[in-house]
Amino acid sequence: MVGENIQTGIYNIREALRIAEELELDLVEISPTANPPVCKVVDYKKFLYEKKKKQKEIKANSAKIVIKEIRLSPNIDDHDFNFKLKHAIKFLEEGAKVKVDVFFKGRSIIYKEQGEYVLLKFAADLEEFGKVEQLPKLEGKRMMMVIAPKK
Repeated sequence: MVGENIQTGIYNIREALRIAEELELDLVEISPTANPPVCKVVDYKKFLYEKKKKQKEIKANSAKIVIKEIRLSPNIDDHDFNFKLKHAIKFLEEGAKVKVDVFFKGRSIIYKEQGEYVLLKFAADLEEFGKVEQLPKLEGKRMMMVIAPKK
């Protein structure tokens, strides 16, 4: 048995419960697999509150990864390209990853090089805001690339 204001040692269950009752605290089994099992004398509600508080703090500190998607076409116009580029810059400044894909419709899959050119140009224009995490890769009728924000 362990805890504050008590002598650490091996006690039988009745004596451990009596000590916990005298201190107006609860007897909590910490590691039941140990030989002998380890128990701690604590205020159980306070113990649960502290545990919940720690988990909340860990959750708050963990980073949430957001992925925004931008879709282009292989023969995109300059104005449309710049419009999408501005959105991508905004997303990267907010700290989100940007997934850029070129969707090939019908027979436009023949011009894979044109789609790759559009993606590489997009990555080059975003170079100061983010770095390419995944190079252009063709999956079915889509060519995708992922850009992560610079720290």
